[in-house]
Amino acid sequence: MKIGDRIRVYAPATVANVACGFDILGFAIEKPGDELIMEITAEKGVVIVDIEGDGGVLPRDAKKNSATVAIQDYLNYINADFGCKIWLKKMMPSGSGLGSSAASAVAGVYAINMLCKEQLTKNEMLPFLINAEKAACDAAIADNVAASLFGGFILVRSYEPLDIIKIPVPEELWCVVINPDVIVLTKEAREILPKEIPLTHALRQSANVGGLMIGLLRGDYDLIGRSLIDYIAEPHRSKLIPGFYDMKNAALESGALGSSISGSGPSVFALCKGQEIANKVGDAMKQVMNNLGIGAEVYISKVNAQGPKVLPFLD
Repeated sequence: MKIGDRIRVYAPATVANVACGFDILGFAIEKPGDELIMEITAEKGVVIVDIEGDGGVLPRDAKKNSATVAIQDYLNYINADFGCKIWLKKMMPSGSGLGSSAASAVAGVYAINMLCKEQLTKNEMLPFLINAEKAACDAAIADNVAASLFGGFILVRSYEPLDIIKIPVPEELWCVVINPDVIVLTKEAREILPKEIPLTHALRQSANVGGLMIGLLRGDYDLIGRSLIDYIAEPHRSKLIPGFYDMKNAALESGALGSSISGSGPSVFALCKGQEIANKVGDAMKQVMNNLGIGAEVYISKVNAQGPKVLPFLD
């Protein structure tokens, strides 16, 4: 690595919670995601040169942006005598429920680690990313950052000590995500949640997490669908998403295995068996938004098993 070295990286968006797994489950999707260009500099510290596609809402202060917070933690950890500057391209809005801040942070840490000849493992990079999430949304959670960093479907088994487990995904499992033109801030979505939940809800939620894990491991699509029920967050956060239950019902009627809120919303996801059903589900959910006069983007893909990747520079 030398001064002036550059790299271009993509990090995927994520679906967190996955209905029953509040703050402990997540998976990466093929798109949208964030792109980041990084260049090594002789001056210490991290400088944001430009952010494209965020509408001017993200902080340009390196101490407050999730990408630069994570990068600086990395540089501090390796006692770097150099710095970097970055150009960030956002391809999803903040407050989308798709791990926007997480994707930026993952792109940044992955980029600096590649330029530094992969000094750290992904497990070693994860604490920097969790710290960046706390800076971005005041919640030190790992579901989005771990899914984007490792790729695939992940379970946060423990935070102390941090223990991330990757879960196999059945071959025909597809995901539909619809992102309505509505903003739901993570802080607001967390504040709306109850401080206590009934024991019966906790028991049902735990059983559904177990059912979903077994369904994924066995490739039991029916069990996956039966387990995608959220007793904790969805009943409250659904109030922040116009037409949520209409979208969910449209997805189920079109053949989806199950549907719920992606992260803190307003994005809504549906899991499906096969691409053909996923396409039908995406059309049905989009039609609900059309009927309400609300714009929306639909993304259809398998689970992204790779996570971040290096992109070639465009001529």
